Amino acid sequence: MDAVRIGLQALLVLGGLFLTLLILLHKGKGGGLSDMFGGGMSTSLGGSSVAERNLDRITIAVAVVWFVCIVGLGVLDRFAS
Repeated sequence: MDAVRIGLQALLVLGGLFLTLLILLHKGKGGGLSDMFGGGMSTSLGGSSVAERNLDRITIAVAVVWFVCIVGLGVLDRFAS
């Protein structure tokens, strides 16, 4: 059980760092702090590019893995005796 717990904790930390990086790579949608610091200067062509859609998919996949790690650690803590 300890190897599974350590593996999930390592995956949780790496996933969290990677998820933070992926979220920071997303283009600002405008409004809020991104406009205050000049993020609203770029114009949008109305549609998402293939790279943006792939970035969205990868971000969602990493977020799901991160969430599964949290649930897995919770289950291990709950049923560990």
